[in-house]
Amino acid sequence: MKDILINELRTAYDAQLRGVTPPGGSVRVETDGPLTRVVGWHRGFVTGPRDLGVRGAELDTLIARQRDFYAARGEAFEWKTRAHDLPADLTDRLTAAGFVAEDTETVLIGQSADLATDPVLPDGVTLRRVTARSDLERIAALESTVWGEDSSWLADDLGARIENAPENTVVLVAEARAEVVCAAWLVFNEGVDFGGLWGGSTLEEWRGQGIYRAMVAHRAQLAAAREVPYLYVDASADSTPILTRLGLHAVTTTTPYIWSP
Repeated sequence: MKDILINELRTAYDAQLRGVTPPGGSVRVETDGPLTRVVGWHRGFVTGPRDLGVRGAELDTLIARQRDFYAARGEAFEWKTRAHDLPADLTDRLTAAGFVAEDTETVLIGQSADLATDPVLPDGVTLRRVTARSDLERIAALESTVWGEDSSWLADDLGARIENAPENTVVLVAEARAEVVCAAWLVFNEGVDFGGLWGGSTLEEWRGQGIYRAMVAHRAQLAAAREVPYLYVDASADSTPILTRLGLHAVTTTTPYIWSP
């Protein structure tokens, strides 16, 4: 029975979540054959349907065309792959073309109504929705600290999303004594049965206290209130066990393949 559920969730994921909605601003979306290509993010981005519909030399040509496109712009870009993509040798061909795999994440899907519980936070920690530029910059600083890389671009990205679709972008912070200790956001798309759970990064000294779980619960409440039936997330190895215990189901994995000029 569980296998049937997972297959149904994966099918819905493939039907509704293979494209991309840009945050707005100067970002634009293009198509090249079966691919959707994003220009103007902090780095380029390419995604496609489950089956690209091309094989062999034709696939190599499609890959090379994306590489040449971003090379002409002097930009790195990500080709988002999923474990059940076709053709099965896509990742081998990306590697042969000079792409490098980043960490694999697990795609998990859960029912909003089942996850929508009252958030339980540690004493002294509060949850707040934010839109101000100063708060978005604090989130970017948090992400930079947690992941050990420059995430300053995130303030612009979140700001553009809020400006472009304020009703579909919910950005949250958990604060302790005015310090941002966790940040997460929820993204809706019109006509889609899924809300996207993004962020969820927590400062190391505040982990293990239920803050991440509280963020999931609150966002699930918001999704359930909008009658959006499902939530999905690309989860890190640290987050996957927590989300599985909460009742989300692993439907596939996703690995970004990066090409840099």
